[in-house]
Amino acid sequence: MIRALLIYNARLVDESIDTPGAVLAIDDKIRAVYTGYFTNRKTVESLALSVLAEDGYGNCAIEYHDAGGLTLTPAFIDMHAHLRYPGQTQKEDLNTGLHAAAAGGFGSIVAMPNTTPVISSRDMALGIDGEASSFRLTNLIQSVSITKDFGGSDISHLDLLDPLRIPLITEDGHEVESAAVMLNAMRKAAKLGLIVGCHCEDPSLAAAAKPYRQEALKTMEAYHLTAWGGSADEDDIPDIVLDKIEMLLTQANDLLAVAENTATVRNIALAREAGCHVHIAHVSTAAAMDAVRAAKDNIRDEEADYAADEADAAYDASIDGTRYTPAPRAEESFHVTCEVTPHHLALCGTDEPFIRALVNPPLRSEDDRVVLLEGLRDGTVDVISTDHAPHTLEDKAGGAPGFTGFETAYAVCNTILVEGGQLGAKRLSQLMSANPARILHLNKGQLTAGYDADLVLTDPEERWTVDSTKFKSKGKATPFDGTMLTGKVRELFIGGKKVL
Repeated sequence: MIRALLIYNARLVDESIDTPGAVLAIDDKIRAVYTGYFTNRKTVESLALSVLAEDGYGNCAIEYHDAGGLTLTPAFIDMHAHLRYPGQTQKEDLNTGLHAAAAGGFGSIVAMPNTTPVISSRDMALGIDGEASSFRLTNLIQSVSITKDFGGSDISHLDLLDPLRIPLITEDGHEVESAAVMLNAMRKAAKLGLIVGCHCEDPSLAAAAKPYRQEALKTMEAYHLTAWGGSADEDDIPDIVLDKIEMLLTQANDLLAVAENTATVRNIALAREAGCHVHIAHVSTAAAMDAVRAAKDNIRDEEADYAADEADAAYDASIDGTRYTPAPRAEESFHVTCEVTPHHLALCGTDEPFIRALVNPPLRSEDDRVVLLEGLRDGTVDVISTDHAPHTLEDKAGGAPGFTGFETAYAVCNTILVEGGQLGAKRLSQLMSANPARILHLNKGQLTAGYDADLVLTDPEERWTVDSTKFKSKGKATPFDGTMLTGKVRELFIGGKKVL
C-alpha cells in the first residue's frame, strides 16, 4: 500500500534553502517541497491530495505531521563512526549504536572496520549491513580495511568490492605503514571507484609519543583524573602534579601533531600518483588543513588550465576547419576531501581540563582550532563527522582514546558554529548532510523531490544540559558532560517513516 507523509508548519533548511514550508513524501522518497507558511491542516491537505491525484493515487492514506515551527532538514550522515561490532560489544553493539545514531539525528553512518575480527571482506561487510537493516533505524554502511586484518601487506580482498555497496576503505585507527602498499591499494581503489579514507598518523612517531601518554596516565590514575577532562577532586591536586601531566601530554601531542602532518602530506601525494579519491579523516592541525587546502587549490588550478587549453584547441580547430578531439585528462580521478569533528572544533586541548581529554588525534591548540574554523568557512572542509568512539569507563580510565559523539554532534555544531556566528544553518546542513551524501554517492542530503525521505526535525533554539547517563550509547565518556548546549534533535524519519 502506498504511504504518504506530509510534514508542514516547518522551517525548511538544507544547503540551498532556509524558508518556511512543507514536505510531502510518498513511500521512501520526497515527492514535493512547498515553500510558504503552511500552518493550516486543510490547506496542506488540498496540496497533498492534488499531487496524489496527479500521480494516480486516489485512495492513499496520508499521515499529516505538524512540525510546530521546528526546523526540518535532511537527516545527518556520519562518514566516521565506530560501532564496535563485532567482537567489542561491551563498548557498543548494533542495537545501542543505531539507537544512539538515531537519537543524534543521523539517517546514515559509515562504520569503521577496526573490530574483532577486523572487517576485511565484502561478505563480512555486507553481512553486518544486513544485520543492521533489521533494526529499521539508521542506515549502516560498513567500511572495509585497506589491508587484510590490518596486517599491512595483503590487499587482494579489495578486488571483490563494489563501490555501490562498500564505497569506502580505511585502516582507521592505524596507518598503512608501507608507502608502496598504500600506493598499490590506492591504484586498486582508483580502478574500482573506491574512496580511500586515511587516519593520517605516522606509526613510528605515534609509537614515540606513547610512553609520554602512559606516564601521564599513571599520574592521572593516582589522582583519579578522568581521561576525558575534569575530576571531582581536581581542586585538591597539587599544581606540581597537574604541571607534570601537562608537560608529558604536551610532549606526546607535539609528536602526534608531526605524525599527522607528515602522514597527511604523504597520503595526498600517493593519492595524486594513484589518481584516486582520498578522504582525510578528522583533520586536527593547521598544517594538515593547509596541506588539504593546497591540494584542492592545485586540483582547481589544473582543471582551469585544462579548460583553458581545451577552449584554445577548440577555437583553433574551428578556424582551421579541422575536427576537434578533446585531450585526455591526466589524474582525472584524483580527488581530495576531508572531515573535522565536533570536539576538535569546540575544544582547545592546551587548556585545563581538556589537555587531559585523551582522543586520537588529540585536541589541539587554539591556533589549530581557529584554522579548522577557517577551513569550514572557506570550503576546504567538506564534512563534519563524529568519530563516535564509545569505550567502557574502565577502558577510558586506562587511557583508551576517543569520545562518544552521536548524541551531542548536532548540538555542539549548532552551538559553536551557528550560534557562535561562524557559519549559517545552510552551510551546517551541507557539512552534515549534502556533502557526505555526495561523497558516498547516496541519494540523500537535500530537500528536493526524488531524494530519499531521510529527514530530521530539530529545535535549533532549545537549550539543554548534556547528561551522559541518559545516552542511548553504551559509551558515556564525553568532554561535553554537564555542558549546556543549544539545539536539540526532536524527531527522525527514515524513508518517510518516523523512527524517533
